[in-house]
Amino acid sequence: MNAIALGFDRARYETRVYFRQGDTILFTFLFPIIMLTIFSVAFSSAGNIGARPDGTGGVTPAAFYLPGMIAAGILLSGVQNLAVDIAVERGDGTLKRLAGTPLPVLSYFIGKLGQVFATSVLQVILLIVMAHFAFGVALPTRASAWLTFLWIYVFGMITSAVLGIALSRVPRSGKSATAVIIPIVLVLQFISGVYLQFSMLPVWLQNVASIFPLKWIAQGTRSVFLPSSFAVQEQGGDWNLGESRSSSASGSSSGWWPRS
Repeated sequence: MNAIALGFDRARYETRVYFRQGDTILFTFLFPIIMLTIFSVAFSSAGNIGARPDGTGGVTPAAFYLPGMIAAGILLSGVQNLAVDIAVERGDGTLKRLAGTPLPVLSYFIGKLGQVFATSVLQVILLIVMAHFAFGVALPTRASAWLTFLWIYVFGMITSAVLGIALSRVPRSGKSATAVIIPIVLVLQFISGVYLQFSMLPVWLQNVASIFPLKWIAQGTRSVFLPSSFAVQEQGGDWNLGESRSSSASGSSSGWWPRS
């Protein structure tokens, strides 16, 4: 219980530090919001996406890109934020110093997870509020849709956090962490249906994207915020929510200090 309490204290500390870093706020917290604004404004004159031949139906660009930006925010918060942060702490000796303190390993990871969940929840709320009030995006009215979004979000954040912890071992130093992690995250966004309509990608690239959690997070989020008619554009012509849950739940947390 003491380790858990220390973990929550650590989470508050990590969150304060997060919001003191301007570059981190720009590239992980505000980036999806900025991208949603750009896509919504840039394609506003092109008409609705998925409209019928007579021009009726479909959704606005803001409504179409909202699920992808939410999924991208989950990836940035869990993968990019944690991978870069832990790699930097390993490189500058922070992890070595923490390992010599009474702070339990569990408290350290609770602090990291608490920070990414707190900042990600705020980010998602801002995205949804801005999309609804600034761009007129209609939100789901059924409680079941929001419950679906809740479990997709929770599983997506856990999976992204585990992947971020694993990727923190890839950079050889803290100085190279950003240069190594950001390209990986950008490639995943482009092949997972965040910026491009997933059905536009070649089948082999769709299969590659299916290996990674972002594809399933984005697909599950689209099932909540887009009309059911858009399901035909997914692999197999269905939302495949059962597979999304299985893919997200496949990650497992680690109970070790990241090696310094």
